[in-house]
Amino acid sequence: MTSWDGVEAGPGRRGEFAFRLGHRELGHLHGDHAAHFSFPRERWEELAAEGRITEHPVFPGKHGPAARRIADEADVDDVIALMRINYDAALERRAA
Repeated sequence: MTSWDGVEAGPGRRGEFAFRLGHRELGHLHGDHAAHFSFPRERWEELAAEGRITEHPVFPGKHGPAARRIADEADVDDVIALMRINYDAALERRAA
């Protein structure tokens, strides 16, 4: 993801490893077993219905914060795709 224009990566405030475009976080990793994101409510519901994300453990019942378990290479690929959704949305916001 750091090969995407403008993306920086590094440690976050709570021990996570975050990926950012400017001040906007695209998502972050907790080791090699979990990824967390935030999506607009409508997008969150779409991704959850597809089985790609679940509720964030710190915010149960809230549609926006999201989690994704990482168990295999297919999960890694989808985590990258989910971060790309946030990256593309952030670029759109910058252009507007």
